[in-house]
Amino acid sequence: MKFSFAEPDFGKKGAVAVAVAEGRKLGPAAVRLDRASSGAIARALAGSKFTGKLGELLEIPGPSGVPHSRIVLYGLGKPADLIEGKAEDLGGGLLALLAGLPDVAAAVLVDPGAGLAPPRAAAHMAYGARLRAYRFDKYRTKLKPEDRAKLERVVFMVEDSARAKREFAPLDKVADAVFFARDLVAEPPNVIYPESMAQRIKSLSRLGLTVEVLGLRELRKLGMGALLGVAQGSIHEPRVVVMRWSGGAKSKPPIAFIGKGVTFDSGGLSLKTSKGMEDMKWDMAGSAAVVGTMAALAGRRAKANAVGLIGLVENMPSGTAQRPGDIVTSASGQTIEVLNTDAEGRLVLADVLWYCIDRFKPAAMIDLATLTGAIITSLGMENAGLFANDDALANDLLAAGKAVGETVWRMPLADSYDKQINSDIADVKNIGDGNAGSIIGAEFVQRFVNKVPWAHLDIAGVAWSKKDAPTVPKGATGWGIRLLDRLVRARYES
Repeated sequence: MKFSFAEPDFGKKGAVAVAVAEGRKLGPAAVRLDRASSGAIARALAGSKFTGKLGELLEIPGPSGVPHSRIVLYGLGKPADLIEGKAEDLGGGLLALLAGLPDVAAAVLVDPGAGLAPPRAAAHMAYGARLRAYRFDKYRTKLKPEDRAKLERVVFMVEDSARAKREFAPLDKVADAVFFARDLVAEPPNVIYPESMAQRIKSLSRLGLTVEVLGLRELRKLGMGALLGVAQGSIHEPRVVVMRWSGGAKSKPPIAFIGKGVTFDSGGLSLKTSKGMEDMKWDMAGSAAVVGTMAALAGRRAKANAVGLIGLVENMPSGTAQRPGDIVTSASGQTIEVLNTDAEGRLVLADVLWYCIDRFKPAAMIDLATLTGAIITSLGMENAGLFANDDALANDLLAAGKAVGETVWRMPLADSYDKQINSDIADVKNIGDGNAGSIIGAEFVQRFVNKVPWAHLDIAGVAWSKKDAPTVPKGATGWGIRLLDRLVRARYES
């Protein structure tokens, strides 16, 4: 689907969307169309419950007097309502309605008077529309014609369309990155496994990223016993992928993003139920978010230094699989008693985090992982769990999440929790007594951050959606890319 910008033109055929502010106050475009259609908009409003609240939509089938097949009214709310994130939601909602119409082309007229300057509002509405337009139909060979969107082109018409186009350009690059990540998460586990995922990531070097892939030999040499223990039950060898973007001053240490990349999680010998395995192709969503974040920074030429590291493994049961009760030695030298092979993501993170610290000396680290089902029990599907050893970093993540609609909720860390993972025969064990599961997982990970400013995002509840949202169709969400891109803009760019 193509998105573009142009100066206002009322002669275009196809569907057209115009704004109505709260209280049924018609915007200039709506006023003009109402006059041209002999009051069709006013009559439609009089016979509906539409009030102009932000995000409300009303379709009016092809009135006479105008060349448009139909008019769609969209609510702007009050002037202060249309902040950037709300504009994106509005654009996504509009796209969902327009895509269900039989038209191949549509125009969205963006009027003065909104909370944002019209060109910026148009850019963010187009961004939201593009995010919502994502589809993953690669393996659907028998789609009916009515299930295929006919909409091919959407033009956002606004005064100073050149400025809108400029403001949309970096957002468009972020959308590209979100789609790349969504594709990775949506692919089945027989297509995406450690070797194949690493190969796909290499393609991002076209953006200017430096991409390095560490194989089995290098990982053994680095002493990544925790990660290798998870991988040893699978025929697929593990990989660690290192991505670097150097857009800031050479003297500045990078911000580091680390992702859990379990491309399929059977639970290992601590085997999940068959129902519990159905969704485990997306247990690598944290790594996909890191890949997408690095692609977004490179795509929009961010003026910051960043590194992204992901540990890719497949957790399978076999004669060579790790056993409950095994003790492994991590890259940090700490020994780990593995009491549950289904608590494997934290083992992967332990080695990759330590390697990141040792090699890159980052200013701060943020890891993303579908780490625990317990975080879903705590927060549902609305927020990711945030754990941090640094209040400033935590507050910046909270603010960034609120700004882009990828919200997080801060969870506690404390010595009383940490003591629960002391092992009787090793330095640490990988599970506690079954209580406070997401906190215990975070406490385990914290043992491998060596006092570097760090945040852990448990994204198990937000990596996949079973229903549509304004800018996220159901399926893989690509959650975390917009959040981290916003964080870099606000805190780390010159």
